[in-house]
Amino acid sequence: MSNDRHVPVMLQRCLDMLAPALERPGAVVVDCTLGLGGHSEALLKRFPEVRLVALDRDKEALRLSGERLAPYGDRATLVHAVYDELPEVLDRLGVPKADGVLFDLGVSSMQLDEADRGFAYAQDAPLDMRMDQSTGIGAAEVLNTYPPGELVRILRAYGEEKQAKRIVSAIVREREKEPFTTSARLVELIRDALPQAAKRTGGNPAKRTFQALRIEVNHELDSVERAIPAAVKALAVGGRVAVLSYQSLEDRIVKQVFAAGAATTAPPGLPVVPEKYQPRLKLLTRGAELPTEEEVAENRRAAPARLRGVERIREDVL
Repeated sequence: MSNDRHVPVMLQRCLDMLAPALERPGAVVVDCTLGLGGHSEALLKRFPEVRLVALDRDKEALRLSGERLAPYGDRATLVHAVYDELPEVLDRLGVPKADGVLFDLGVSSMQLDEADRGFAYAQDAPLDMRMDQSTGIGAAEVLNTYPPGELVRILRAYGEEKQAKRIVSAIVREREKEPFTTSARLVELIRDALPQAAKRTGGNPAKRTFQALRIEVNHELDSVERAIPAAVKALAVGGRVAVLSYQSLEDRIVKQVFAAGAATTAPPGLPVVPEKYQPRLKLLTRGAELPTEEEVAENRRAAPARLRGVERIREDVL
């Protein structure tokens, strides 16, 4: 078990960004991606008055972080849910508005480290990749049953894989001989399918395909597209959202939602902008903030992280 699984990414920066909203009396913070509970524990420690609501779709993560957060008693409420279910969860708990919301959109280090989940391309494992193993279809079923055109679309859209056609041709040829069940066979197939030049760039050649499968299996981008606007909507005025993304597709969605909320919607040329057209959000980051070199040296998983934040400055006007 690697040590860096216990290091939450850009932890100090996330806490500082949320602090002005969480130092208010009776503040509620939502950790939408509980994982092993590193961010959650730090929030409870730094803000002794805050109430935490934490979501995860992975039952094993909930069990482990439940043990970790047990000393905080009823200040922490852990919920088995996907992060786009945030409004329903708050409603069920009778929480009208959140003061802080945190998303860490990376795959939990636990899922990468547990060999039998099939997320990692560095070790052989059953091709599953479901974050919630009680529902949906795994990666093997996607590889073995999706039409070739659909697989090409997934690898291009979610993995930004330029060699998608080559890889899919090899997958289709191989799955006819024998269905895929483990990750090592897929990694080997990708290595063999790629031209020499493509293997020399960007780390493990299987990385983009594995990312694409993981996003497809867990409907990640759909969830992000619903979750970020839902989080903004759930914020009290003065409340803040901080989002850590690890790939450009997710970061783009976050950027667009935040930029839209921070823009005026007034028709051009109005001398005075009426309240209903005023921006609802204030951007807390100029572009996306990146981890420091020291942090990347300490925790290699921080390398691709991008942090964006917003503060709600107005109610929605109906």
